[in-house]
Amino acid sequence: MKKNIVATFSIVGVDPETGEHGIAVQSKFIAVGSVVPWAKAGVGAVATQAFANPSYGPRGLELLEKGYTPEEVVDLLTKDDPQREERQVGIVDAKGNSASYTGEQCYDWAGGIHGKNFAAQGNILVNEATVSQMAKTFEQSQGTLAERLLSCLQAAQEAGGDSRGKQSAALYIVKDKGGYGGFNDRLVDLLVDDHPEPIQEITRLYQLQQLYFGETKQENVLLIEGTTKQKVISGLVNKGYLRSMDVSEEELQKRLTEYLHTENFEERELEPGKIDKEVLDFLNK
Repeated sequence: MKKNIVATFSIVGVDPETGEHGIAVQSKFIAVGSVVPWAKAGVGAVATQAFANPSYGPRGLELLEKGYTPEEVVDLLTKDDPQREERQVGIVDAKGNSASYTGEQCYDWAGGIHGKNFAAQGNILVNEATVSQMAKTFEQSQGTLAERLLSCLQAAQEAGGDSRGKQSAALYIVKDKGGYGGFNDRLVDLLVDDHPEPIQEITRLYQLQQLYFGETKQENVLLIEGTTKQKVISGLVNKGYLRSMDVSEEELQKRLTEYLHTENFEERELEPGKIDKEVLDFLNK
């Protein structure tokens, strides 16, 4: 039987302060995001890889939700699995407890490190530093959970990475009511299925995702008056939403709303008479 080895490095992490849990992963394997990352708000996150058993994801989350610790979950997942020595899994729960398991038959270099709020692991790697740099970066980095996990991937790649090369990446972050419109927990769900520089591409997609769906910072709320108003009008004229710079307040607001909804900026839409600086900058590119 031909084995599809998910030659991978990944990190699962949790931010107890924000209630976010998630996974970042890179692999020499097409569409790694369809196999490795699993997470549920208020429960935790699981990465299943090497000779991956995708059932470890949903089963692991179910066991976490029942109150088992990550270490106990690893034991329960692997004890009756005849191919457990070829598996690799990393788990973190909502409280920051973690575990990382690497079977003895995983291809070198293979191993993992886990600590408070994270578990980092990889297989078929250039060296152990690929994993140790992920751990070090997570412990020392600042920013959102997504930003920290992406920094971990970059640090791992710079330390050595996957010995077979690069192909795909994924970033999956969950938070209670964190999804679009608050209707699910998928705060960030990004996939790069096949790309020569998957980490750079997943980072670019995350920056776009934040532009469209990130929360407006208070310091970025601008009144549509003076120079700002002229920039809004000029941008809308250049984009074809207005025909001239001479426009009524009512028409300006109507066309600005049309632009926001057409370009999927409804999550950044402010009350009439105001605009998000990041949206204004995008409008005038």
